[in-house]
Amino acid sequence: MQEELEAELCRHGFSKPIGIGHTSLGWIHPDLALGFEVVSRTLLDGMADRDRIVLIDLDDYGIASVVCIEDMIADRMGQYASGSAPEMLEQARRLFALHCDADLDDMERRIRQESTGSHGIADLTT
Repeated sequence: MQEELEAELCRHGFSKPIGIGHTSLGWIHPDLALGFEVVSRTLLDGMADRDRIVLIDLDDYGIASVVCIEDMIADRMGQYASGSAPEMLEQARRLFALHCDADLDDMERRIRQESTGSHGIADLTT
């Protein structure tokens, strides 16, 4: 199943970055300037809201589970707050701009949780 998913991602313009600073699980789309990881262990270190996971039916390939937008943004803000991934702020801002229907109260809570209180929604709009 992993091979089929990766073939489909490639078909849609995604690629796996190689080199220092890149995870072997990562995928990026150069036109969207967004990336993601395909993971199968503990989802966002147990912090993801499992009730808000979106299931996508891939017909014969099964079902893909995708975390909610609030968790995606909070994860990037946590990486940004760590100081090791400054590019994650721009990714979080782009995701935020694409999703005007996000739960802002939940997003504020999750961002503060991931960034140990040092960031919030205001950082996404400045």
